[in-house]
Amino acid sequence: MAVENIKLLLVEDDPSFGTVLKDYLQINDFDVTHAIDGEEGLYLFENEKFNVVISDVMMPRMDGFTMAREMKNIDSDIPIIFLTAKNMREDVLKGYRLGADDYITKPFDSEVLLYKIRAIIQRNGINEEKFNQDEFKIGNFEFNAKLRSLNVNGHEYKLSPKENELLRMLCVFENDLMPREIALNRIWNEDNYFTSRSMDVYIAKLRKYLKDDPSVEITNIHGEGFRLVSEE
Repeated sequence: MAVENIKLLLVEDDPSFGTVLKDYLQINDFDVTHAIDGEEGLYLFENEKFNVVISDVMMPRMDGFTMAREMKNIDSDIPIIFLTAKNMREDVLKGYRLGADDYITKPFDSEVLLYKIRAIIQRNGINEEKFNQDEFKIGNFEFNAKLRSLNVNGHEYKLSPKENELLRMLCVFENDLMPREIALNRIWNEDNYFTSRSMDVYIAKLRKYLKDDPSVEITNIHGEGFRLVSEE
């Protein structure tokens, strides 16, 4: 699904911030509708089709959590990203219990929000067949996940099982954010401090292999995940 076909519902009661964020998202080719509180957001959601909801938490008339609960009753699969000025653990847990896909604390880097939206869109648009794909072309590299083989200029690297699955996931999300938590849960079956550090070690190993082609690199999106960047 092309970005320009993605409809976002932005629910934000601060008119200045809401307008600026709406304009920023539209500049990046999203179709954005702005609601000023939870009641208006829910009304729009009931009457229009949206791909992603981005919502503040603390709002008049109806807060973001109450609105999200009603939206999930209508469409349990709707992706929701909460925006909040608070960074309280209970609020974060409450949001995730309601089925939120992500949580971002104000002030935030707008580019990080873009990565999150695109990752959600890509994740929802990718079926399991894509995650099971075996052959990839990355710059000058040829990667065969079935054989755990990475080839470039006649040189072959044999990958370990975790290197192999991590590179496969990076290829699936090529040029977009690969969320850290998704990779950890799919490959390590657990998202904690120790598995996160383990993944960082494997990312470093993959970077050593990929340095043979300067047009390919793995970049770190701080606190969010990684991008496999391949210049066409």
